[in-house]
Amino acid sequence: MLHRSSSSRLMLSSSSSANSVKLLNSINGSSISSSKPFRPVMQWQDVTVKTVVDAPASVAYKLYADRELFPKWMPFLSSVEAMEGSPDLSKYLVKLESFGQNIEYHFLAKNLQPIPDRKLHWRSIEGFANRGSVRFFPRGPSSCLVEINFSFEVPHAFAPVAFAMKPFMEKLIRGGLERFAAYVKTTNN
Repeated sequence: MLHRSSSSRLMLSSSSSANSVKLLNSINGSSISSSKPFRPVMQWQDVTVKTVVDAPASVAYKLYADRELFPKWMPFLSSVEAMEGSPDLSKYLVKLESFGQNIEYHFLAKNLQPIPDRKLHWRSIEGFANRGSVRFFPRGPSSCLVEINFSFEVPHAFAPVAFAMKPFMEKLIRGGLERFAAYVKTTNN
């Protein structure tokens, strides 16, 4: 189905390839033909959040590097499992309720080469398409600034509400980072 957003951009939501091509061909007399199924290109969204953490960068880094702890501060992550035999791979299960639906996504992520006490980063290699980094900036001997940069491809099922995905994800990640800061504070004392 074709939708026109408030900014007059055309967006495609799920429908059959043939129907999409017929509909597009009927607009302004254009003609589209292809032997391949029509697959709309989804857009990527970028989110950046940061907060001050009351712990040295090395302490915050060490806690954040333990991926299996993520559900403690990111409750939308139901589980994170490091893959046996491949320590740079992790399987994530995301469960949340939003937009009137129970949402469950999984993805397999590869951790890229870290910079100890400074940067962790990853990219998904299967499932929910995303990539990002967590950076740790020292602010003296007992605190640091933690910055999360997260990029994600809007899942096809959410194409009609793509405009709402960025603020939604920003709220989730900001809440997670604030809970991380509280977790570090209680763990570090």
